[in-house]
Amino acid sequence: MNEIFKAVVDAEDAPVVICDTEHQIVYMNPTAMKRYEKWGGGALVGRSIFDCHNPRSKEIILSVYARFSDNPGLNKVYTYTKKRDGEDTDVYIVALRNESGSLIGYYEKHESRIHEQEQV
Repeated sequence: MNEIFKAVVDAEDAPVVICDTEHQIVYMNPTAMKRYEKWGGGALVGRSIFDCHNPRSKEIILSVYARFSDNPGLNKVYTYTKKRDGEDTDVYIVALRNESGSLIGYYEKHESRIHEQEQV
């Protein structure tokens, strides 16, 4: 992974788990490794995303993936809002496409609904 792109993903406060088109985990940022430690953390890289998801989540991922495959203009789909464990985030699946628009992977994106307070 390009050093600059890796730095951008690693700087995210939210977990980022990047998968290829075979649903294999190819990268996890440090936040994701820590968040998903009880499922294996960094050892999940190289494994199927479905190894750490329940059947309902697998169904959602496959449905969104099919939508991305069928519609090259679709690149972000809302999946749910997480309001537990001190979080209030909207969760999306985001398509990753190459320069020609072909689907090359995807990742889950967490967008916090809690705004940070500016530190002065």
